[in-house]
Order: sequence, then structure tokens, then C-alpha cells
Amino acid sequence: MSQPDLIHLPLSQLSISKLNMRHGRKTPDVSDILPSIREKGLRQTLLVRREAGGYGIVAGRRRFFALQQIAKETGSDPLVPCAVMLEGDAASAIEASIIENVARLPATEMEQYTAFRKLHDEGRAVEEIAGFFGVTELNVRRVLALAALSAPIRKLYADEEIDRETIRALTLATPAQQADWLNLWNSESERAPMGRSCRAWITGGSAITTDKALFDLAGYTGAVTADLFGETAVFSDAAAFWEAQGAVIAERVDGYRQRGWTDVILMERGAYFQRWEYVQTTKKQGGKVIVEQRHDGTVTFHEGWLKAAEARKSRTAKASGETVPELDTRPEMSGPMADYIGLHRHAAAQASLVRNPAIALRLMAAHALCGSGLWNVRLHHPGAIKEATLASVAGGTAAIAFGATREGVEALFEALGAPVPRRSGDAYHLCETFAALLAMSDAKVMQVMALAMADTLDSGGPAVEAVLHACSADPGEFWKPDDAFFDLLRDKRVINAMVADIRSPSLAETCATDTAKAQKTVLANRISGEGCAPDPGWRPGWMQVPPTRQIEGAACPPADAWDRVAGLFEADAEQETGAEPLSHEATAA
Repeated sequence: MSQPDLIHLPLSQLSISKLNMRHGRKTPDVSDILPSIREKGLRQTLLVRREAGGYGIVAGRRRFFALQQIAKETGSDPLVPCAVMLEGDAASAIEASIIENVARLPATEMEQYTAFRKLHDEGRAVEEIAGFFGVTELNVRRVLALAALSAPIRKLYADEEIDRETIRALTLATPAQQADWLNLWNSESERAPMGRSCRAWITGGSAITTDKALFDLAGYTGAVTADLFGETAVFSDAAAFWEAQGAVIAERVDGYRQRGWTDVILMERGAYFQRWEYVQTTKKQGGKVIVEQRHDGTVTFHEGWLKAAEARKSRTAKASGETVPELDTRPEMSGPMADYIGLHRHAAAQASLVRNPAIALRLMAAHALCGSGLWNVRLHHPGAIKEATLASVAGGTAAIAFGATREGVEALFEALGAPVPRRSGDAYHLCETFAALLAMSDAKVMQVMALAMADTLDSGGPAVEAVLHACSADPGEFWKPDDAFFDLLRDKRVINAMVADIRSPSLAETCATDTAKAQKTVLANRISGEGCAPDPGWRPGWMQVPPTRQIEGAACPPADAWDRVAGLFEADAEQETGAEPLSHEATAA
């Protein structure tokens, strides 16, 4: 930075420069420096530059606001000692602002982004920025990756509305995907994916990183998305990846066969190599090569393994002196023939399933419980801004009842000697579960289906309201106002409306000017019966079926969700369509 000119300028000619790191932020608290400046004046000059007919403050923002307050108290326009930089030296101005602010207060990631971007826009290379701050070049690139995000998403991150894992996932998104995600965020009925779910949503359910490739990346023509927050990049198109990966696998399989291996078994994609089902042996003793393909792109060649049953049969024959005939282990079907036979068998299975709904129901249950190559079923994992909310739900009556049901369903499988279903995508485990379901009665299968559906019911949308209505549910059976509820209850309009509901409109009018805390005490006392008749069964409109608003016309997520679908379920809609409502007996059958 060139040597600045030292002059005195009227306070009225000064403003905060747009190059200042904290330009646009709210007025800072200057109570700690105000007494000293009021008594002894400024001990350190402001760093300024000529801007738009005046001077913009690059460094000294808090001192400027303190001087403004003193000028307001005295009614004066004091002269301020300033160091004036050259107008064209924007990069040095940015550096000066960063040095002052970062030295005083560690910057957030978004503040770092703003600073890095300004320096980068002024022509500073990534390595220069890294050297200036004493950080790695990768760190700088990661922060600058936020530039790929739309301004509304960056604002959500700056306002701490979304977390770091989500913002890093969104750096992988295309502009169209970012727009779709924002639409979900702003939707009253849908929920935007967050954290790890956001990454899966962007990558289509599975993120295949470039370190999984068996092929040369230099010759790969598909799209690859850089992931600065991981060690490797991500393949944008899973189908294109598997096409290239498959070509290398085929070459290696041919190579194994040419080298004299008895057989090479290509496992179904997503199936796991269960080591305990096999016995390791040599190529001369008939060992095979098992090729395992994971959904994340990992391919493993397990050399020299035999199914335990095959190994026992071979050992028994040798022990009895029998001559074990050499088998022609070449595949009896070519690839095209395998496709032909496989697809015709698939068509026959489809036609058979539609003739056997009870079997189809059990297979559907198995898919919902275990997943498969075509089924991507995810459990609902509750997320909340406040930890107290999660603790309240986890300790509630509904969670306890749901947990007991889960234990009962797991016992059904254990009684049949089958493993408890897990979502693994493994075809063998899927068939294990299907076999167990075939052995269960219709009533037990319906218990399993009910649990599978409840486990995968998304929260915060019309489906929840539709279920509560269809089941004639009473949320009050499972919930009552607790400490977490009262802690989150802060809108005085809402609290006053609840007082009117539980006591009387006249009482609500009387205490309308009371503090929120005082009115919440009225609510709690009325529920417990402090100085009045208790009303333990009271529930706010938010926890009734259907849900109602406390304030007419105000946004209310559960009420808004119900309004969207109410016409499909209410009695007047049933009469118009001539539909018969489903009885509880029918739902439990």
C-alpha cells in the first residue's frame, strides 16, 4: 500500500466505504470506547479513501460511530484526523479493512467469503489470498465456492437459517437445483432437504466419488462436479459412471478367466459379499472370483472363494476316495441370452404378482422395510431448531407407544428365526424378509405395514393432517403442554388468544397489556388448577383435529396444510362424490 496523506476532515464528509468488511451491518455497540474518545479524542487516525464526493472509511468504523454520537450530543461537526489512500488502490483498502476487523473479531465463514471475493475481484490470486491470511489455498477455494450459490441461499446461511453441512452440499447444486431447493424452502407444505439428505437429494440418492473409478478419468466424457469440501470430486451422472465402470469390470472378468480361474461371479449391484457364507481356497482347488459392486461405486474383486456348501461337498468326495469330475464351468448363457431369459422371467413374475395381491402386499412390505435397487425408502429422522423440542418428542407418550409397537414387530420376525429387517438394499436380505412375511397371517403383515408406513411418514405436511383426520386421532391423547411448549410460546397475540380460549375473552382483554410471562402463568395455572378449577384436557387449536389458527388470517403451518387438502376428506366432499368413509374396522383388517 502506498503512503497515505494525513489530513483533518469534517465528520459530515465521512461515511462507511463499501470496501469496509462490515459495510451494511447494524450500528455497533461503542459504549466501551465512547468515554475515552469523549475525554481525550481520537488516538488513532481513520483510514479513508475518496468516494462519491466525500470520503469512505476503510478502517475505523466503530470510532466513526462513536464520533457521530459525540457530535449529536454537542451539535458540532468536528474535524477528524484521517489517512487518505489513493482512489485506485482498492485491493489495499480491502486488506486494511480485513486486518482491522479480523484482528478485533474472528470473521464468520460468510464474512471470510465477502473479504476473499473482494480481493479476488480486485485481481488477487488464490495463493496470494491464502498467504495474506496464513491459510491453505484449499481453504480459500472452499470459501470462494460459496460464490456458486444464489444470493438468497447465501443470505440464509449468513442469517444462520441453514447449517454448514447443508450449505456445503448446495455448492454441488446446479442453478436449477438451487432454485428448486429454494422453492421447497419457501413452500408452506413441502420441506427442503437439509444436511446429508440435501447432498443425497442433489446427487440423486447416492454420491459416487471419483476415487471409486476403475477407469482413467482423463478419458471420461461424463460430467464431474468438484466437491471442495471432500477429498474427491463427484460424478454427476450415475448411469454414465456405471457404463464406464462396467466396461473395465468386463475386461477384468475376461482377464481372470483367461488366467484359469474356475469362475467369476458378478454379484448384483448393491448386494454385499457375506464372507461368512464362503470358504477361502486356491484357484487350483476350484476357488472363484466374486465381484462385489456397491451403490457408492466401490468395486471389490474377492479372489479364491467357494460357497461353504460347495467346499464341504468337495472335501467329502475327496475323503471317500471318489473322483470329482471336472466341470465345464463356462457360463452356459451369453450376455444377450441372459438378458432375454431374465426379462421374460421378470415379465412372468409381474403378471403373476397382479394375480396374487396378498403375495404382492408382502413383497411390497419387504421392499419398504429393506429397500432395493429401485426402492429408495428413507426413515423419518426428526429435525428441529431447538434441542428441547427433540427431547420433548422423544419423551412423549406417542414415542413410547411407537417404540413398543416396533419391539412387537421385531419380535414377529425373531419368532420365525428371521433377522430384523434393515434398509440395506441387499437382495438376499430382501428375500429373507419376504420369506418371513409369507409365513405371517394377514393381521400380522398389516402390523408390519403400519410400522413401515409410520417410520417413513414425513413431518410437517398435508399427509400428517390427512392421517390424523382419517384415523379420527386425538393428539391430546399423546401430548399435553410441557416446559418446552411454554418456553417456545412467545407471541403475545397468541398467548392472549389462548387465555381467552381457556378462561374467557373478558379475562384476556383485562390482561392484554401484561407481559407474555404473566399471561403464560395464567395459562399454566388454569391447566393445573391453581386457584381455579383444573382443565388438564385443554389443548390449543394447533393440537386439535382439524388444527385451527389462534389468530384469524395468520400463517399457521398445520392449519395451512389441512386447508390445502381438507376438501378431499371432509364429510361434505364425501357426500358430493358418493364415497363411503373407511371404518376403523376396515383399516385394522
